[in-house]
Amino acid sequence: MSGTFRALVLHREEEGGIVARLEELSETALPAGEVLVEVLYSSLNYKDGLAITGAGKIVREFPFVPGIDLAGRVRESAVADYRPGDLVLLTGWGVGERHWGGLAERARVRAEWLLPLPEGLDPKRAMTIGTAGFTAMLCVMALAEQGVAAGGGELLVTGAGGGVGSIATALLARRGYRVAAVTGRPDLAGYLRDLGAAEILERAGVLDSGRGPLASQRWAGAVDTVGGAVLAALLKALRYGGTVTACGLAGGADLHTTVFPFILRGVKLIGIDSVYCPRERRLEAWRNLARELDPTLLDQITTVVPLEKAAETARGFLEGKIRGRVVVAVGEEN
Repeated sequence: MSGTFRALVLHREEEGGIVARLEELSETALPAGEVLVEVLYSSLNYKDGLAITGAGKIVREFPFVPGIDLAGRVRESAVADYRPGDLVLLTGWGVGERHWGGLAERARVRAEWLLPLPEGLDPKRAMTIGTAGFTAMLCVMALAEQGVAAGGGELLVTGAGGGVGSIATALLARRGYRVAAVTGRPDLAGYLRDLGAAEILERAGVLDSGRGPLASQRWAGAVDTVGGAVLAALLKALRYGGTVTACGLAGGADLHTTVFPFILRGVKLIGIDSVYCPRERRLEAWRNLARELDPTLLDQITTVVPLEKAAETARGFLEGKIRGRVVVAVGEEN
């Protein structure tokens, strides 16, 4: 007999707006998938904020359960790879966008989307990392693979106060890079220095790179979570052979630049996709995260909210009020 569970459900109103309500659902309402997961924790990301508020066209079919991340315990499985009781995590694959997501006490998903919980992580800390930390690690790995080495020059992290930026700053500092953290919130300076940033820059200073196609060479590399004018400005200021890993668009999706940084300085712009990243790459990134992130630091950058507060908290992403990571306590851990 199917059970019931609590879920944050999005509905489209007649006027076109979106309303989020906490509801009791039957497991029969869940979409198809080989594995039924008892969700213990989820997290909130910028994309969740867009989905829950309706500010971005993330969700197109209603009613819908959002949440692009989840970690929990297998309840039922139709495949040999997962058995009841196994701890698992999921990020990406369109979950929380086209397939019901993790802001519910149950999720039925495809087995190929899941990963076993990495050794050294519990479900809560896995969601402290979540899509944001996973994306940050993909950015850091790509920089290293492009030859951007610690000691080879200063690195820039934009949007450093957010989830991706916070964890990228901590990861790069731990690997020995000198990190300059960019934020539009001067009150976060102490927080960013605690993460390992050697220098704090205001966003306006990064944007002021002159009107020409090139600026003075400064950055050996960068993790850009903002996009738009910020990305265009830092491309102009990369040192010869420098690399930017780009993973966000909070500052806009358009990129107005020239080819000069690429053909005169040999710089590289590497796009980072965390949604459809292949499984082996995912496993490598999560192994690195479990090994390199300080659990105490993770706790310091995390705010935990109950499922009842998820919708209200998600609006803070669009208002620029979120610092670090937000974990949603969905189910009972024991």
